[in-house]
Amino acid sequence: MAAVSLTAVPARADGPRPAVLVLPGGGYGHQADHEAEPVAEWLASLGIHAYVLRYRVAPHRHPAPLEDAKTALLQIRSDGSGQAVDATRVGVLGFSAGGHLAATLSTAVATGNPALDVRAAVPDLTVLCYPVVSCTDDVHQGSVDNLLGASPSDDLLREVSADLQVTAATPPAFVWHTADDAAVPVHHSLAYTGALVRAGVPAELHVFPHGRHGLGLASGDPGPDQWTSLCAAWLTRRGWSQSSPSAM
Repeated sequence: MAAVSLTAVPARADGPRPAVLVLPGGGYGHQADHEAEPVAEWLASLGIHAYVLRYRVAPHRHPAPLEDAKTALLQIRSDGSGQAVDATRVGVLGFSAGGHLAATLSTAVATGNPALDVRAAVPDLTVLCYPVVSCTDDVHQGSVDNLLGASPSDDLLREVSADLQVTAATPPAFVWHTADDAAVPVHHSLAYTGALVRAGVPAELHVFPHGRHGLGLASGDPGPDQWTSLCAAWLTRRGWSQSSPSAM
């Protein structure tokens, strides 16, 4: 298993700490910088080790990004990339297309590589920020085209639709979206959290009335700017965060 390049932002705390893999968005065509290191710094302020992954994007196709994400998660669990990581508490946080990658990672979508398609490559907790989820309903066509290429089969579209892959073994999730997101409809978040609830998996969903797509930490955007404090409180209740500061 080849290692991937991770940017580590250590927790501001002593001793073994939980860790979160950060997956920025970009429609599987690029990486959104404002959804990367700034988010990792916020997680570190909560006492959580953060690792930003620059996964492969177009012209690379599925399962390349998922291979990178699974490799990263296994790498964090095994050696913490030099940090003291609690290997039983490794989560994932993704934005937009990075949210799709986080959701497919969380629902154990297969890569076809037996060394990667293992339980340890499934995160223990998931945070999804205005995620792409479905590739069959209200699709974000740019993400689908970049990830799957032209004319993917119906079977493949269903396979990578995370809402259709949720089981009772899927990790708990915190999800947020804006109701008037013009790029990725809020249906994606509703579908994923609905599937979690039906499977008996703990889920917390926040839908803010207004806000453009791609807000990142959303500092200064009334309504969505609450997501970091709400997520920090959720992480604290789950025993992952030692404090609940606002976004920096």
